[in-house]
Amino acid sequence: MATQALSGYFDSPWPCEDAGPSRLQALQGARGLNLQAHENLQSTSRRTHLSTMTVLGGPGEVFLLTHSVLASHFGLATSAQVALIDPITLATRVQSPRLPGGPMWPGGMAVLSNGHVLVVYGRHAHLLNRQCELLHSKQLPINEPYNSFVVLANGLVVTKNISDKTPARLSVLHPDTLERMSSDMDCSEPSIARLSAQGNTVYVVGTTSVLRYHWEEAQLCLVQDDTWSCHYLKDAKQSYGWDLVLTEHDAWFMDNGAHNYVMSMLGAGQNDMPNRLHRVSLTDSSVHQHWEVSGIQGGAITNPPLVDETRQIVVAFDSANRHLRAWRIRRNSEHDTQLELEDLWHLQNFGAASHMLLFADTGELCVNDYQRFKEQVVILDIETGQEKSRTDTGGLMQGVVFPSAGWQRDVYWSSMDRLTRIHIAPHD
Repeated sequence: MATQALSGYFDSPWPCEDAGPSRLQALQGARGLNLQAHENLQSTSRRTHLSTMTVLGGPGEVFLLTHSVLASHFGLATSAQVALIDPITLATRVQSPRLPGGPMWPGGMAVLSNGHVLVVYGRHAHLLNRQCELLHSKQLPINEPYNSFVVLANGLVVTKNISDKTPARLSVLHPDTLERMSSDMDCSEPSIARLSAQGNTVYVVGTTSVLRYHWEEAQLCLVQDDTWSCHYLKDAKQSYGWDLVLTEHDAWFMDNGAHNYVMSMLGAGQNDMPNRLHRVSLTDSSVHQHWEVSGIQGGAITNPPLVDETRQIVVAFDSANRHLRAWRIRRNSEHDTQLELEDLWHLQNFGAASHMLLFADTGELCVNDYQRFKEQVVILDIETGQEKSRTDTGGLMQGVVFPSAGWQRDVYWSSMDRLTRIHIAPHD
């Protein structure tokens, strides 16, 4: 597969969650599944204990991140583990020791440009080689779970604690040593969502506002951009937003993120309002628009929308009410302050909740569809919403974490109790 390398990340088709810090969730410059009429999806799966994501390293390398949870029920520290797995059978080839974590929350993993694997889980950062041997570990400053990380264009790693009451704190780490590169930066409000980044700029979705911070090389620290912020919950009753997708001109995300997920997101919303899709201009943060996804009360999500930049399509969902919807983005020019969304397709009774995956060249959208105790992965045509094929994952829980592309017209699908390889086979 030919790929375009991301600064700071290893040159592979999918080196990190969402395929890059802009969270476009898209495989660029490589062949998509290209499902034909005589083909369908099949699956190979294995039980896992709370799998979060797979990422790809060198040719044939697939790394799986899992973590423990039982200890957290008793107020005890949890741990994570990285395994190098067989790309076809999913069997473990080698695995790391248990990695100290602390407070439980699904962490993050990436293969860095230095060839090592970085994990942030709990309140720890761990650097491993690609044989899953531990090289360095660092305890992070706040005794709260840290919500993964992004790598800037200059190679520095930025991570953040999850905070719903006190201001979130950004820490900057060196990718070779995990040493902190500057004093920590306190954000102006709490933040639940994961970070996003473009170049050397970090974007934070706070519990009421979106903010950004630039790495200033002369000062060797992050500096808040006082000219750019958006109070997306102003005069609104929805709850906080989740992860941000960064395109050439805009930031996209969804709100009403408060939920009580246990087995699934079905009916899990904790706010009576419909959830909304938001767009904020990257050049002028006062240019802010929002649209209801399903328009149904009690809407809720735990993940980002997806934007197909080539086709100018945005896809959003209401997980609590089982709606998946796509719009065409219409703008007269890149300088338009307002844009229009034109209805493209709308699937009701469709249980999407996970991060999505787009094969950019073929326009194939990979999503999950969950009914109680049954999860399926579905390939849709992003232009029409037409279903091309689907297959069972074998999981009882609804996935809300991170899929990745594979090496051979395949997808790795992580959910809390299962890892599934989705691949192509001829019709029986």
